[in-house]
Amino acid sequence: MRILLFTGKGGVGKSTVAAGTSALAAARGLRTLVLSTDAAHSLADAFGMPVGAEPTKVAENLFVQQVDAQRRFEQSWADIQGYLLSVLDVVGVDPVAAEELTVIPGAEEVLALLELRLHALSGTWDVIVVDCAPTAETLRLLALPEALGWYMQRVFPFERKVVKALKPVLTRAAGVPMPGDSVFDAVERLHAELDEVRELLSGPDSSVRLVMTPETVVLAEARRSFTTLSLFGYRVDGVIANRVFPVGEGDAWRAGWVEAQAKVLTEVDQSFPGLPIWRSVYRTGEPVGVEALRGLADEVYAGTDPLAPPTGNGPMKVTRTETGAVLELALPNVEKADVDLARHGDELVVTVGSYRRLLSLPAGLARHQVSGAKVSEGALHVRFEERTT
Repeated sequence: MRILLFTGKGGVGKSTVAAGTSALAAARGLRTLVLSTDAAHSLADAFGMPVGAEPTKVAENLFVQQVDAQRRFEQSWADIQGYLLSVLDVVGVDPVAAEELTVIPGAEEVLALLELRLHALSGTWDVIVVDCAPTAETLRLLALPEALGWYMQRVFPFERKVVKALKPVLTRAAGVPMPGDSVFDAVERLHAELDEVRELLSGPDSSVRLVMTPETVVLAEARRSFTTLSLFGYRVDGVIANRVFPVGEGDAWRAGWVEAQAKVLTEVDQSFPGLPIWRSVYRTGEPVGVEALRGLADEVYAGTDPLAPPTGNGPMKVTRTETGAVLELALPNVEKADVDLARHGDELVVTVGSYRRLLSLPAGLARHQVSGAKVSEGALHVRFEERTT
């Protein structure tokens, strides 16, 4: 099964490109589902027909879904929310306000990922296309499973034991109900499901596709996204430059745009070495409906295979040496000064800009010491050597 995620700065046309790619996959006879983690839910507009909370058939082999966040919220968050509501009730918070306060930020996007997990496990689909939220939200979302994993491994077991042992005392002293087993079980279940999502999306059959328009500000964000997605272990398999003005005769205004875009497109080629750069010309009308979307995708991919599995070993690999090993983590478009590296026990802490990843080292590397590191050829290289003492 092939999984494709589309993301990009808001307004660049990622929903349209995602829909077009799914229409092209369905035309090849592959059972295809396209769903949205974007709260804007633009897929119904792109296909020009109503789309429900369950997979809705819009063409042969093609189904579209806009996730019912409320229903998934009740399934995955009900026990946790119930406990939080009981706490807020004790301290006198208005019930309506309390219900609003217990909805986690970004819940709709998180729950859409859980829906993706269910569809992947079902075995129903050959291709799943995900229309993601704008870039910043997507990056925070994809970093969530690993961040929650750190908490679950180091803090949660201790917290659960303490609460269980001291629950009667804490309840009397604080006057606030302490969480029961059902709450802790719900947190563990949510973590396990999100961990499965991470494994699924960072696996060899999944990849992220960046959609952008040829503008300097948009390119800058796409470059940062490429770096950050690689940092967290997700494969980027291509870039789509959308709304490119066609070269030809025209007035001075259009000629100015063509020239400006040409400069940015040159930078695009330099910014994503080794990746295919697909282009889509600026159309006179907005593509709406399955046929128009498939025509757009045909033009974008221009005879190449849009469903080809990503190549290479992924953003991270370990190579053995005579004295230890070298860990290589892809960090495109960064310089040495952009990266901060630290060792904390069995973890390697890598910080790039405002994003930080805690890499749990495999046992073979955890027993080694860091002997050096460098940034070169778009990757961080960390040398490990056997401990001498």
